[in-house]
Amino acid sequence: MKNQLLLKIIVGTVPAVFIGLIFENTVESIFRQNIIVAVSLITFSIVIFYAEKYGKKSKNIDKISFKDSFIIGLFQSIALIPGISRSGATISAGLLSNIKRQDSAKFAFLLSGPIIAGAGLMKFVNVINTDNFNKGELNFFLIGMISSAIIGYLTIKYFIRYLSVKSLVPFVYYRIIVGIILLIYTLGN
Repeated sequence: MKNQLLLKIIVGTVPAVFIGLIFENTVESIFRQNIIVAVSLITFSIVIFYAEKYGKKSKNIDKISFKDSFIIGLFQSIALIPGISRSGATISAGLLSNIKRQDSAKFAFLLSGPIIAGAGLMKFVNVINTDNFNKGELNFFLIGMISSAIIGYLTIKYFIRYLSVKSLVPFVYYRIIVGIILLIYTLGN
């Protein structure tokens, strides 16, 4: 069972790694504009709402297929566009694949581990290979990393418990409000 889950996490990670490595510079240069972030926040809220409303939420995490894993991984890739939440995208993909909300969240966060660790490692290697990197700052980096891991774990634990009884709809409203505020700000300047 655990080996199957690990294989499914690998299958779900492949699209994001592949697309991320190919399009990272394009995403950074083209999509990092306030207008795109605002539109992404609002538009993807519709996807989250649709997934919450129409996903059947009948499958447990142990019933996730390799096809489901790959589709969820594709949704994770879409989150490279700023304004699209990685967890929102992957949980929505799980719901659209008829996976229970809580199990969609569990799988989404398991899927995030390799991507976040890999991206963090790449950024860290880039930073330590610069001329102005101070090795004395390594302790601060480690403290930050450990603190982030602890806070992240506690937040994920709470969020999964929250999703066992509540929906994603409040996050839809939040995203729409933030998107509209950013849109007004951007168009006003």
